[in-house]
Amino acid sequence: MTEKDILLRKISTYAFAIYDLHLFLDTHPSDEKTAAKLEKYRAELKPLVEKFEKLYGPLSLKNENSNRYAWIQNPWPWEKEAN
Repeated sequence: MTEKDILLRKISTYAFAIYDLHLFLDTHPSDEKTAAKLEKYRAELKPLVEKFEKLYGPLSLKNENSNRYAWIQNPWPWEKEAN
């Protein structure tokens, strides 16, 4: 396995654990021990993602636009005049 593969596997492992803990907390919202573990895993995942993205590029699309519905605004691409 390459360094990239190892790093991606670590990221996938943390991401899965975080997702699983979220599901558990949906049914056990007052479980402070699990909530603390979730925050710990998030903190451990962040530098791994940053390292991967610095070395190999983004892992996911990030919408920097704060307006979720900006794509709805007029004019639509086919309504613009040709140059």
